[in-house]
Amino acid sequence: MSVLQIPRPPAYTAPVLKTRLERSLRATWLGLVVNMVFSAVKLVAGIAGHSHALVADAVESMADVFSSVIVWRGLVVASEPEDEDHPYGHGKAEPLSAAIVSAMLLGAAVWIMATAVREIRHPHQGPAAFTLLVLVLVVLIKEALFRHVLRESAAVESTAVQTDAWHHRSDAITSFAAALGIGVALIGGRGYEAADDYAAGAAALVIAWNGYRLLRNAIRELMDTSPKKEVVDRIREAARGIRGVDFVEKCFARKMGYSFYVDMHVQVDPKMTVERSHEIAHQVKDTIRREFPRVRDVLVHIEPTGHTAHPSSSSS
Repeated sequence: MSVLQIPRPPAYTAPVLKTRLERSLRATWLGLVVNMVFSAVKLVAGIAGHSHALVADAVESMADVFSSVIVWRGLVVASEPEDEDHPYGHGKAEPLSAAIVSAMLLGAAVWIMATAVREIRHPHQGPAAFTLLVLVLVVLIKEALFRHVLRESAAVESTAVQTDAWHHRSDAITSFAAALGIGVALIGGRGYEAADDYAAGAAALVIAWNGYRLLRNAIRELMDTSPKKEVVDRIREAARGIRGVDFVEKCFARKMGYSFYVDMHVQVDPKMTVERSHEIAHQVKDTIRREFPRVRDVLVHIEPTGHTAHPSSSSS
């Protein structure tokens, strides 16, 4: 048996990766600027208008600013090429930044809930009417921003950008809940001052759920969870189509940022020369990378046909 690691070509889809990075950074920077403006506006309006829900929303927007910075750095680091210390590249920086941002979402939810409970227990002055107008404007812009960034995250297939998008949606949710609470407080009058605090608490539950869901996805990628079965099956089929390949015993794939790394065991005629098996390994790798541009590298392990895997090993 022999393991053939064929060197990758120097020009690996650089234009694609550059375009992906540019689109990701544009979406992230747009959200960063919007969050900086909104956090200041909501904080001033919340303090001046005596709305604790709006102040809590402002703090959540400030968390969005920091999360966008984290996502930005994660995208930049993930785009860096391989080096001696990171032979597989820096793609894990994306799900790592997504995990950090998801944890920040959970932290923001806990803070908002704790603040809401404290304000409910201590009666306070009702919110001013102008705070409702501020929140309506925030909800409309934030929802539009969420949809835009989510489309970009789907186009570039980035967990970090996707998490950033849902951070915008969580901001829209807290703002909408705060608007409902303030509306009830304004309509109900005296005795309904805590309505915006109840709304803030309800929004915290939604934010916590989104934070958990996004954190789970980021951890799956960090743990090298296999991609969808359809993707692996298509890669196996491409390898089986190469003349001289008798059977694809194993095929493993893991995601590294935008790219995939594939390890496979290919069975060939045991009487075949080493030179010919080497050529087949080249063909397998070249074919897979040609048909699946996101596959960064393929490790081909050549085995004789009829070889039985060791009992301790697993196959896919």
